[in-house]
Amino acid sequence: MSLARTVSDTRLIFLRHMRQTLRSKVAVVFGAMQPLVYLVLFGPLLSELVDVRGFGAGNAWQVFVPGVLIQLALFGAGFVGFGLIADLRSGVVERLRVTPVSRTALLLGRVLRDTAVVVFQGVALVAVGLALGLRAPAGGIAVGLLLVVSLAVSVASLSYVLAMRTRSEDAFAPLLSAVTLPLMLLSGILLPMSLAPGWLDVVSRFTPLRYVVDAARAAFLGDFSSAAVAEGALVAVVLLVVSVALGVRRFRGENA
Repeated sequence: MSLARTVSDTRLIFLRHMRQTLRSKVAVVFGAMQPLVYLVLFGPLLSELVDVRGFGAGNAWQVFVPGVLIQLALFGAGFVGFGLIADLRSGVVERLRVTPVSRTALLLGRVLRDTAVVVFQGVALVAVGLALGLRAPAGGIAVGLLLVVSLAVSVASLSYVLAMRTRSEDAFAPLLSAVTLPLMLLSGILLPMSLAPGWLDVVSRFTPLRYVVDAARAAFLGDFSSAAVAEGALVAVVLLVVSVALGVRRFRGENA
């Protein structure tokens, strides 16, 4: 199937799912509530932490907001598999299987919708952060949002793979929690891992998400030439390529 056909089919699938999402605006708003709660209720506790190891020159918001953005991508895109399980049960995927639509587009259309929602929520999150005292260069915010986009695509793709394997909310939910909670804690989303004891810092370095978090924080601090930005960007790209490849393979196998 040609690239042009895949792009066209991806657009159709994206628009279909986006229309469904726009009919349920409440879900989009409530999807951003958890990170906003962290930002509003937990962030002010850090605002007085100046000259603390891991918090740079004094603006704790430049450390905390990027972490919450990554949390938004992790949880916002991680839970999209529930929607696919519902579609599998209702026969939506089975009906699409007998159409000539690109099997790759069946994944990419969904993932692009999920990413668009996360980006919308991320922009709103940054706006709230700016109102609360965040001071970051525009370029740093843009880099942070690009990392969020890459991570959202990766996590959404893997969420769909897991959903297709489990095909049940009862199996999907505990597996998802078993993965996302350790990732959140070990990546230093809430507090920099530089504050952790040595053994925990070493363990966290085996978590790919830690490098993406560090890259986003370096970007918000305006340190674009740091190794953290390069490492995080590389990890984000590798995660994106691998996860999308796994998702495409699973969708093609499912619809063969």
